Amino acid sequence: MENHTTAYSTFNISLLDGTAVPTDYDYDDFMEYTKSSVDYFVLVMYSLTLLLGTIGNGLVIWIAVFKMKKTVNVIWFLNLSIVDFIFILFLPLRIIHLANGFNWLFGNFMCKLSSMVAFINLYASVFLLTIISMDRCASVIFPVWCRNHRTAKLAKIVVTSVWILAILFSLPYFIFRKTYQDYHYSFCYVNFELGESEEIGIYRRKTTVIIRFIMGFCIPFTIIVTCYSVIAIRIRRNPTSTSSKPFKVIIAVIIAFFVCWAPYHIFSILELRTIQQTDDYLLKELRFGFPIATTLPAFIHSCVNPFLYVFIGRDFRDKFWSSFPSILEKSFS
Repeated sequence: MENHTTAYSTFNISLLDGTAVPTDYDYDDFMEYTKSSVDYFVLVMYSLTLLLGTIGNGLVIWIAVFKMKKTVNVIWFLNLSIVDFIFILFLPLRIIHLANGFNWLFGNFMCKLSSMVAFINLYASVFLLTIISMDRCASVIFPVWCRNHRTAKLAKIVVTSVWILAILFSLPYFIFRKTYQDYHYSFCYVNFELGESEEIGIYRRKTTVIIRFIMGFCIPFTIIVTCYSVIAIRIRRNPTSTSSKPFKVIIAVIIAFFVCWAPYHIFSILELRTIQQTDDYLLKELRFGFPIATTLPAFIHSCVNPFLYVFIGRDFRDKFWSSFPSILEKSFS
């Protein structure tokens, strides 16, 4: 048992996908944790996300690609759904992983790729929502300029830049993820040391969490609040200056995103306190709260957004109801 304890005490683990435990628990604690009731909750949420997210995002992608003109707004929402859909494609691996007691069955490369995809989903989503808010603000403040320069071609360039940035910010989670074989178990975890000193591993871990918090939450949140505050002031001064319907769609999507991601960033920062000092109460809270905080974003962001597009956005709603009979016809045929 001493070997188990030593191994797990050196693990620097990221809990974004809810598939690992705090670093100060030994092998017996780990086995007990995997049998907790929280795991059943996570399994149910992941299963619902897989079902509803596949249907919802699949419909949005199908309608946006085949039924709608590629306007700037359609390009924004299409890419949001693509980001979520790619994340959902990897959910079966997570479900099997959790159902099998955190025994990773898919090899080292898929361990790395699955984690990287999860963080690409985080960064690309928040970057796109930030771009959408800036785009809406520019349309209200500079309507003449937007009519002349706000083109689908420019939107595609911006979207490409967002994907590149999201991949770059997610690369550390591909580099530092690895598998560890222990008897009949194979664990997928984050090793920030990579054979170097523990101090370097701790520094890398803190750096990734801080960068993620600043670039994935603080800066985007500040920009979005500023942009929509400007829009709200302009609408209040002149209610006829812009339609409120697209505004309601985007506000609903942003609220859904930030409400579901805030707990994850809070727990990520709290977890840093457990790196060099043991806090039994905090560790207990992390064991219970982190899996929930990392599951809710997957469910809310991947499942709620498509329905917001369909049922609140008039263009998407009209196209959905006009296309629904043809969808059924093709399915039956």
